[in-house]
Amino acid sequence: MTHVTLRSEFEDLIDPYAPVGQVGTGFEFTEGPIWHPLEHFLLFSDMPGDVRRRWDARRGVVEVRRPSNKCNGMTYDADLNLIVCEHATSSLIRERPDGRREVLASHYDNQELNSPNDVCVHSSGAIYFSDPWYGRMPVYGVERPRQLGFQGVYRVPSGGGAPQLLVDRYLFDQPNGLCFSPDERILYVNDTVQALVRAFDVTPDGALANPRVFASGIRSELEPGLPDGMKCDQRGNVWVTAPGGVWVYSPAGNLLGKVRLPELVANLAWGGPDFRTLYLTATHSVYAIPTKVGPRHEPYMSGKPGGAGAASPTPVPNLATGEMRIDPQRCAMIIQDMQNDVIMDGGAFADSGAPTHARQQHVIENVRRVAEAARARGVAIIHVWFVVEPGAPGVTLNAPLFEGLVDSKAMVRGSWGAAPVSGLEPRPGDFVVEKMRMSAWEGTRLETILKATGRDMIINTGAWTNMSVEHTARTGADKGFFMIVPEDCCSTMNADWHNAAINFALQNVSVVTNADTVIKALG
Repeated sequence: MTHVTLRSEFEDLIDPYAPVGQVGTGFEFTEGPIWHPLEHFLLFSDMPGDVRRRWDARRGVVEVRRPSNKCNGMTYDADLNLIVCEHATSSLIRERPDGRREVLASHYDNQELNSPNDVCVHSSGAIYFSDPWYGRMPVYGVERPRQLGFQGVYRVPSGGGAPQLLVDRYLFDQPNGLCFSPDERILYVNDTVQALVRAFDVTPDGALANPRVFASGIRSELEPGLPDGMKCDQRGNVWVTAPGGVWVYSPAGNLLGKVRLPELVANLAWGGPDFRTLYLTATHSVYAIPTKVGPRHEPYMSGKPGGAGAASPTPVPNLATGEMRIDPQRCAMIIQDMQNDVIMDGGAFADSGAPTHARQQHVIENVRRVAEAARARGVAIIHVWFVVEPGAPGVTLNAPLFEGLVDSKAMVRGSWGAAPVSGLEPRPGDFVVEKMRMSAWEGTRLETILKATGRDMIINTGAWTNMSVEHTARTGADKGFFMIVPEDCCSTMNADWHNAAINFALQNVSVVTNADTVIKALG
């Protein structure tokens, strides 16, 4: 079965001839797939059959719960407790590994919820879920009158408590699949009846704002399928069930391509040891398709049972042994201050010698090579730019560097000088962080992105070696991150200053290496 490429970017995500393998069939209507990151099995539900099943490569398909309260969407929290949407009870529940069952939400304004349908977990621990009324229909639920007069999207705070309605009561007909963008700044929610996906900004307190249509017209007169399950990949692309299988949209809302399946698809989830297998629940069967991209990092992917959430990091291998290995799923790459004013002829600091040293280091080409290899393997790419408004308001003139920046009118938003150098522009799925100090950490959202994406190893590149790169490495080490500095991916004003940072300060807070070693270590 050939998948449909509509834009070339689609083939960076999946081979157009990727095989569609059937891992199980003979079910009534499959839903709610979720992969266990430690024990490597897939759970999925079958609402009409009122059963939950498990699949793994060794045992195949086995039943694990009957009745299942006609459960639908499922996920894990950071402690690997199972979060389940139950149609028959109109409840969102938590199942702990020891079998204890806890109701997280069942009522709103003293009235029963309709039937929680799909669910996702924020890195804060808050749980977001949709509440259409499919679970009060025959076959997929238990037929009974509705108590609420609307279908909403809700949030259960991280510490528990009553569900909070996040959207206008009458915005959705049947809200269904939902997922966060990789940086958790956007929540996507689809509507099966309206055949569209909406995007919302996630505010600092977890509320939703700025609703807008992200994609619409997800229907066809020629083949069955509508928006139902939905997931976001690590690059920010949105994969949503649709006519013929799954449609894939770029972060900008462009339809990139269509994954074709032989049955109507209800939901999807990545799994496998490297999270590069897409599992799809499709009517009577469950399918698996290899992909070139993995999911956005969900909190459960670095969880451990009963723990505080994050798995204990493993040490960075000793470079001296020649055995350096970098796990792309734990790694981010910072590309810092690679802006025209900083390292290019004609820039504000050109007279400092920075352009000459950048050329000597081949820094643009080396950073580009590492970024391409890292991006292809699922490393989170984070561009950090020093940007000021005209006149540099808010920049404290407490050091010569900042005085020089203001005097030279450098890094002004919208100017050529503040723009990234040619060849290192952000790609779709990359992150951009703005700062007004030397360190990438100071006053920025860098740490929020790293935590949301589950990254504890950082490839630290950019300019200048003895300033921004060194400051970022020092602070990162203090915060518990493993810092990796490929020295030929950094430059400053001259070789002496570069070598002083590389040979002394950075040796104590990072693993100093080179571009080729990093590329090899990424696998």
